[in-house]
Amino acid sequence: MKVLVTGADGFIGSHLTELLLEEGYNVRALSYYNSFNYWGWLEGIEHKNLEIISGDIRDPFFCHKITKDINIVFHLAALIAIPYSYQAPDSYIDTNIKGTLNICQAALDNKVKKVIHTSTSEVYGTAQYVPIDENHPLQAQSPYSASKIGADAIAYSFYNSFNLPVAIARPFNTYGPRQSARAIIPSVIIQILSGKKEIELGDLSPTRDFNYVKDICRGFLAIAKADKCVGKTLNIGSNYEISIKDTVQKISKIMGSDIQIKTDNKRLRPKNSEVFRLWCDNRKINELAGYYPSYSLDQGLANTIEWFSNQDNLKKYKADIYNI
Repeated sequence: MKVLVTGADGFIGSHLTELLLEEGYNVRALSYYNSFNYWGWLEGIEHKNLEIISGDIRDPFFCHKITKDINIVFHLAALIAIPYSYQAPDSYIDTNIKGTLNICQAALDNKVKKVIHTSTSEVYGTAQYVPIDENHPLQAQSPYSASKIGADAIAYSFYNSFNLPVAIARPFNTYGPRQSARAIIPSVIIQILSGKKEIELGDLSPTRDFNYVKDICRGFLAIAKADKCVGKTLNIGSNYEISIKDTVQKISKIMGSDIQIKTDNKRLRPKNSEVFRLWCDNRKINELAGYYPSYSLDQGLANTIEWFSNQDNLKKYKADIYNI
C-alpha cells in the first residue's frame, strides 16, 4: 500500500509519517519546497519505505505528478497559524482552498482509492452546544477557519460530484513534541525551561479539548482503514474539556515551577475572533472507525515536557520571540 502525506514536514504530518512507516506502508512524504533542501521535522527520519519530495500544493501540475500510483492520500498541507491569518488572509485562501482543490482533482484523475482531508475544530467557532458533534454549525471566526471551512467544502464536493472517496478528519486541539512555539502548551513549556518566572500568555479563559499527537495520528489511520468513513466528517478528540488556565497550572505543577502570568496583548485574538469553548463529541469515530484515544492529558503533557527538556530539541526554539 503506497500513501502520500502532504504537509509531512510539519508537526502532525511528521508523526503521521512515522506511524505509517511503523505500520508497513510505503510513504511518499511531501515537504514544502525551499532552496535549502530542508525537510522540516522529517529531518532525521530514515526508512527504506520513505520517499521525501519537495514541492507546493498550490501547483496543480505538481499535485497531479505526486499522486500517481498512490492508494491513499493524507492531505495535511495547510497554513494553520491563526495569528498570521489576520495579516495574510489571501495566502490562506490560496494554500488551503486552492491547494485542496488541486489535491482532490489530482486524486480523481489518478484514481486514488481514498483521500483523508484534514479539517480543524476551529471551523466550529465558539461552541453553541457541548459536546460538539459533526452537525454543529460552522462559524468563520478567523480567516484561517474560513479557509478551512472552504477547503472542507471543496473536498466534500468532490465526493458528491465525482464520487471521489473522501473522508474528512476533524482533529481537536493537538499537542506534543515538535509543535510550534506559537501554540499554548509549547509556549508555556519553553518559557519555563528558559528560566522565566513571569511568562507571557494570552486569554486564559477559553476551554479546549487537548489531544496528544500520537492519538490524533491513530485517528487518521483508523479513518483511512474504515470504509464506513467515506463521505463522512469525523471529529478526532478526547471528549474532555479543560481551560487554558487549568492547563497552564498542570504544566507548571509537572515541571515543579512557581510562575506568574503576564498578559501579552500580542497573543490576544480580536474580540469576535476568539473561540471560547471547544469540547469534542467523539462518538461518531468511535462507532464508525473503532477509535478511542489512549493518552490522558497528564501522560501526554509529561511526554511533551520530556521532549522539550532535551537541549537538542529546545535549541530549535526561540523563547523570547512570539512566533505568529
